Amino acid sequence: MGKGVSFLLLALVLCYGVTVTMGYRGEKQWRKERERREEEMEPEEEEQEESESRKSWFLMPKSRPVMTTDAGEMRMVRSPGGRIVDKPLHMGFITMEPQSLFIPQYLDSSLILFVRTGEARVGCIYKDEMVERRLKIGDVYHIPAGSTFYILNPGEGQRLHIICSIDPSESLNLDTFQSFFIGGGTHPTSVLAGFGPETLSTAFNVSMSKLEEIMRGQQEGPIVHVTKSHAPSIWTKLSQLQEQDRLKQVKRMVQGEADEEEKEWSWWKLFGIFSGNERIFGDKAPDSYNIYKRKADFKNDYGWSVAVDGSVYKPFKHSGTGVYLVNLTAGSMMAPHVNPRATEYGIVLRGTGRIQIVYPNGTLAMDARVREGDVFWVPRYFAFCQIASRSSPFEFFGFTTTSDKNRPQFLVGANSLLHTFNTPELAAAFGVTEERMRRFINAQKEAVILPSASAAPPDEDLKEREEKSKDEGPKVMRNFGDQMIMGFD
Repeated sequence: MGKGVSFLLLALVLCYGVTVTMGYRGEKQWRKERERREEEMEPEEEEQEESESRKSWFLMPKSRPVMTTDAGEMRMVRSPGGRIVDKPLHMGFITMEPQSLFIPQYLDSSLILFVRTGEARVGCIYKDEMVERRLKIGDVYHIPAGSTFYILNPGEGQRLHIICSIDPSESLNLDTFQSFFIGGGTHPTSVLAGFGPETLSTAFNVSMSKLEEIMRGQQEGPIVHVTKSHAPSIWTKLSQLQEQDRLKQVKRMVQGEADEEEKEWSWWKLFGIFSGNERIFGDKAPDSYNIYKRKADFKNDYGWSVAVDGSVYKPFKHSGTGVYLVNLTAGSMMAPHVNPRATEYGIVLRGTGRIQIVYPNGTLAMDARVREGDVFWVPRYFAFCQIASRSSPFEFFGFTTTSDKNRPQFLVGANSLLHTFNTPELAAAFGVTEERMRRFINAQKEAVILPSASAAPPDEDLKEREEKSKDEGPKVMRNFGDQMIMGFD
């Protein structure tokens, strides 16, 4: 009996030990692999490996195509998973040729759109009403998960470039997002195609031949041309009309006043988009918000920063996401700081610079030189700073994982928490006198964005990185401006 009890206790101890070990292993997995490699490497190799690791851990250098057609494409990058981030972070990049349409669909994830270049018309379902918003450069717009939408580039000579945050917290699979296409044919396939022909024929009240013509006519993909050179479609016809004319045309179709050709498209009613709505292109839905028109939250001679949260743009309250935009003059620095409420992820819009991130134990996590198109992320609580190169301004845009005011805590500068914490205890913590501590933290007179830094990367370092990138394959983007091309040079 005694041996049995002893054996049971031993088994319980072993099980507990395995559980604790597995939990610890999950949290330290990224360290374990590094330590193993370090033991096998020579000092020179170890130093090089450490340097490369620091450069890449918080960068997301590769994008993958999600949808690609002759009329445009959508690419996506995803942060690595792990214990230091609540959920994978997704950023999407949409490029649309002039006179093209991202056909109606709904996602199992919410979207926040940011128009980088060009103009767009975005149609979306809001409280069972169809609304359309015209978006221009700098506009942000929220599309909730499950809401049917389309994106149209009405321009005749300019591509449309959109950066978007993809929040898969409501998705079927947290690792990615899923599109459910309303329009479609053989490519992509409409969700309606899953129903039997007899069911659809009865539901639409059309013949089988008409049903076949509609359900198998689209073969161009998720992003289609709507120019006159292509076969006329409902997308082409409606997109070429002015907004009020489109409204009248759709109402005629809904109310049964259309001619024979127009009646063929009355199946739109079954999508639940138009039927029964007195105000199809209504104005009750939230509008877009232009980040470039917002007054800077902070500005001095060395740069400025803007943040938009749920208190500024109400749709963000539902998405749990905010956006930010920072512009640093050549050589200036965003002071070392920490985000106590959110993880942030962003993309370099213009210029070149350097990003440094620090582990909780006070060691350097990443020190990477970045340029246009590079995507980065910074975990919540991690201290970091951004430094502009000496030759040009440094501008970056991104998202935060909270719709509340982020209230970053600055560790250095005239407004740093060291000033707030200027007590005998702080001096004792650093092992210096109060007077010496006071002189130390008062030496910097500027706040938030600091003057030209010796840490700013020189031009020759950037040239070396550009030469190296040619051998590394495609980055996320190149030439992220008026002629941006995503994915490849």
